[in-house]
Amino acid sequence: MQTTTVRPFRFAVQATKAKSAAEWRDLARKVEDLGFSTLFTADHYLGPGPAAREASQVPQHLAPIAAMATAAAVTRTLRIGCRVFCVDYHVPAVLAKEAATIDLLSEGRLEFGIGAGWSAPEYRAMGLDFAAAPQRVTKLEEAVALLKAHWSGQELDAKGDYVNVTGYAGLPLPVQRPHPPIMIGGGRRRVLSLAAREADIVSINNVPFQPVNADGLSPREEAACRLGYVRDAAGERFGGFDIESSPYFTEVTDDPGTAVARVAKLMRVPSVGLLDHPNVLVGTADEIAERLQERREELGINYVTVQQSQIDSFAPVAARLSGR
Repeated sequence: MQTTTVRPFRFAVQATKAKSAAEWRDLARKVEDLGFSTLFTADHYLGPGPAAREASQVPQHLAPIAAMATAAAVTRTLRIGCRVFCVDYHVPAVLAKEAATIDLLSEGRLEFGIGAGWSAPEYRAMGLDFAAAPQRVTKLEEAVALLKAHWSGQELDAKGDYVNVTGYAGLPLPVQRPHPPIMIGGGRRRVLSLAAREADIVSINNVPFQPVNADGLSPREEAACRLGYVRDAAGERFGGFDIESSPYFTEVTDDPGTAVARVAKLMRVPSVGLLDHPNVLVGTADEIAERLQERREELGINYVTVQQSQIDSFAPVAARLSGR
């Protein structure tokens, strides 16, 4: 499956690990100096313990809003964001104002990511109800509408099943107009269709690692299916927004076989075919650059987020492809 429009590459780093203020400030400056477009945090909260093990989450050192503000304060051009805020972890009206404040104080460098939530163990650990997916997505739809209305500066009158905000205009106005870029993340048709209609960045969740899923699709075919949801819902908008994803397992190496074997062991799947998995990116810098261009043509992904541990090794790839 081929896309109709090729957008230039952008690269981001997702990070939450820092044990001191100096460590986080230095990391933000490093990400900027190495030429990455964006520093993303994450909207997860679990430290070590049984809940984190059940959720398969590494310990989260930093909460996103304060970390984003600090990163913005010590950089000049680096865009900052969260990949992605969970709509149930925040009061939507408060989050809208927090986001507008960060965009103002960063002089227009916010990228605002939001999703419907997915980690039932994290919800339980924090004492939150994990509603059925339709309810969570409806809340997301209402929150996105509120965000755009809040950032418009007009008097608010948002009434829904989950969001009821009336009688005042949102302040401050964000620097980016009509609003900061909105990234909506998800993996199912309804969320991806919402993203295709409303977002400036469509973030596609990791696809399963089983060789064949319940629908009889390989990971590559599942990723292409999700792109189809986006294309169908976007209509004329398709090609006008970034499509973002993370090759969560990224390693620049001359020994891809060993790296792929580690991924296979961790995910408890066969290693055969893993090199082509959309969320695996293993090989030399040249091989990775070529693979990213192939995936952009096939899967539309032009905005690539790597993990904190890969900042140094991946920087040459980002420098080579950014803006191309």
